[in-house]
Amino acid sequence: MKQLIIITNTLTALFLLSGCGSSKVVAPSQNSALNNISKSSAAKEKKGAMQNTLDNWLHDTWEPTVSKDPEIQKKYMKKVEKTSTKEKSHNSDSQNISKTNYVEKEDKPFTLQEYVDKAKAYMKAKPNDYEHSNVKKVESLPVIGK
Repeated sequence: MKQLIIITNTLTALFLLSGCGSSKVVAPSQNSALNNISKSSAAKEKKGAMQNTLDNWLHDTWEPTVSKDPEIQKKYMKKVEKTSTKEKSHNSDSQNISKTNYVEKEDKPFTLQEYVDKAKAYMKAKPNDYEHSNVKKVESLPVIGK
């Protein structure tokens, strides 16, 4: 009886595994069923909500705040002067107005020290409010906190 159970289990396993071994291997890019569900170019076509939020925060908050710091301007940015002409409507005189902007240097490699300096400038401009942050909640956790 014991031998019959062992032989039956062995034959069943061989039968099932031989079916898997004879199937053709298809590369993921050639698999039409997989491409219908998830295209490999999906990440390039559309950004997610978190990425959009991060991009907006970087553009609207981080970059303007950091670019106003004089140490960051001197160390990591270059000065660009824009001159524009403003014409007066009553007189035919025109005024040249020069405006100084700071732009990131394009030919420099990014370093970790640059990020640390920019984070320091951002924290100096926008300090954390201890009362309204989640610091108290995290510190009150039994494993992390006091």
